[in-house]
Amino acid sequence: MKKNSFLGGAAISTIGIVICKIIGLLYVIPFYAIIGVQGGALYSYAYSIYNMFLNLATSGIPVAMSKVVSEFNSLKYYFTKEQTFKIGLKIIGILCVFVFLVLFIFAPQIAYLIIGDVTGGNSIEDVTMVIRVIATALLVVPFLSVSKGYLQGHKIMQVSSVANILEQIVRVLVIIGGSFLALKVFHTNITTAVGVAVFGATVGAIAAYFYVYDKIRKNKKELNRDAKKTRDEAKIDDKEIGKKIVFYALPFVAISVLQSAFTMVDVFTVVKSLVGLGYTTAISENVLSVLATWGSKLNVIVMSVATGIIMSLIPTIASSYAIKNYKEVNSKINQAIQTLLLVTVPLAVGISFMASSVWTVFYGYNELNISIFRVLILSQIPLSICSVMVNANQTMNNTKQTIMALGFSVLGKICLNVPMMYLFSYIGIESYYAPIVLNMIIDTLASIYLLRVVKKVTSINYLKSIRTLIKVCLCTAIMVVSLSIISIFIPNITSSRMIAIAQLILYGIIGVIIYFIVAYKSKTLDEIFGKDFVSNALLKIKGKLIKK
Repeated sequence: MKKNSFLGGAAISTIGIVICKIIGLLYVIPFYAIIGVQGGALYSYAYSIYNMFLNLATSGIPVAMSKVVSEFNSLKYYFTKEQTFKIGLKIIGILCVFVFLVLFIFAPQIAYLIIGDVTGGNSIEDVTMVIRVIATALLVVPFLSVSKGYLQGHKIMQVSSVANILEQIVRVLVIIGGSFLALKVFHTNITTAVGVAVFGATVGAIAAYFYVYDKIRKNKKELNRDAKKTRDEAKIDDKEIGKKIVFYALPFVAISVLQSAFTMVDVFTVVKSLVGLGYTTAISENVLSVLATWGSKLNVIVMSVATGIIMSLIPTIASSYAIKNYKEVNSKINQAIQTLLLVTVPLAVGISFMASSVWTVFYGYNELNISIFRVLILSQIPLSICSVMVNANQTMNNTKQTIMALGFSVLGKICLNVPMMYLFSYIGIESYYAPIVLNMIIDTLASIYLLRVVKKVTSINYLKSIRTLIKVCLCTAIMVVSLSIISIFIPNITSSRMIAIAQLILYGIIGVIIYFIVAYKSKTLDEIFGKDFVSNALLKIKGKLIKK
């Protein structure tokens, strides 16, 4: 297994995540057609709750594992690193059983909190059933996450990427095959079909776990798994390692739970608030399904870039921070921000511009859903920046400031979500835009605060990142203007899936070409990746083609 540099690791992680998200996007076309709007809302309820509890069980220990293993590796404490892995597995085992029992036992109460006394859609019994089914994944996914965190701590990203793809493929097969068989062959109800579908998370995790376990087992020598305890390591006992894991994990748990709380606030408030404002139950549940599931599945196209950068950034910063190499820390943070801006800004804006075609390809034409998604996708720009800065700050032990930023963010979301919907209704704007706009404001403010925290701690200079932001915005603007001119002759509005696919391909290719030509000519690519980066990359590709 090969170790990766920061950019190499970020690229591998991002590619793996993008592949997973593409698979995740493609399956929604037949799945949405099978279960319909009401089934989609039920699926959204299950996954929203599951993600909240999954973050509680998995967010802390795996990230802490990556960080602690990376630190001990940099110090060449190989025996202690292996003890960290074993202790981490024990801690996660206890935690995941506890979280599973809480979710399984209190599923009816959680279901009532979601839909209350609202009628005309899914029942409390329906929601309870799917929550209990998906809770079984909590008995497997945490062990998989810890094992991947262990390898990421060694800066080995390929295995995790392959595991993610394998997990997604198996999950999708169960979702599509299971829901189709349940409804079309065995003629069960929608609730049973959705229950089978959400069980795919458990089956996929089992398959991926055995793959990762096998890779670790076969590479014992390379991972120094049988290393002997050195004299310096003798001073470090299991209790101290456990405390270190918990110390690193708890803030990540708090951070991840706070981040998930945004979706949970929408789950608990959107349907009831919209119904109170005069929207029908069907429309209100549909809006929530777009915000929490269907729109979010398309949003991950943008967020996968941030996730890939984060996966590579954490062990890189951890190892540099452990040896007090602040110059390297600052360099990687700036590079991460620049890379993120280079990709996410044009990607989000481009998808928003082509929202009609994108939504029609995956879900069929729906004017309401398209209008929501057009705004929703733009919210991923501040969210992706905020996510990177949250993880960067936490890796640098700026725990207090990170939790403070997210705590105030969640508090703002809780206090303002419902009032914002009523405010939008009062001023004549559709209320379902309010949660999205509020998220964008909150994420932007949190990002600014966290950027200032890093500057105060490391004296980082963001001048390069600011310059990159300006150039990226200009490049994106040129791309949008060019696509707008094209839209005069080829309108970006359609109700046909085949025409939408053709438009999406045409606009996508032209948009990418225009953007990267402008980015290349403006030297934006060279500023981020180094001088003559594009030229060298093209020479390598040309050389490989000649050899073939």
